[in-house]
Amino acid sequence: MPVTFSLSYSTYMSVAILACMDSVFGGVRASLENKFNSGIFISGFIGNAILAALLAYIGDKLGVPLYYAAIFAFGIRLFNNFAIIRRFFFNKQHLND
Repeated sequence: MPVTFSLSYSTYMSVAILACMDSVFGGVRASLENKFNSGIFISGFIGNAILAALLAYIGDKLGVPLYYAAIFAFGIRLFNNFAIIRRFFFNKQHLND
């Protein structure tokens, strides 16, 4: 089922998807560290997406690319969480050898 959005919403959707991916990677990391809390995950998943889209919307109305702040923040956290997840599996494999 293909999902399409108007081109005018592409910025909002892209930062919202980035925020959701950040929450998913954070949830995976928390699960691996046995710190997962479903309430924190769901509130972060929805809240971060709304905040990122709202930031992009306000920036769009002001003529200032505020969505860069969301891209920067969530992008750094996404790659940081991915690095920690990757190290977790490599360390786990190393301990099994």
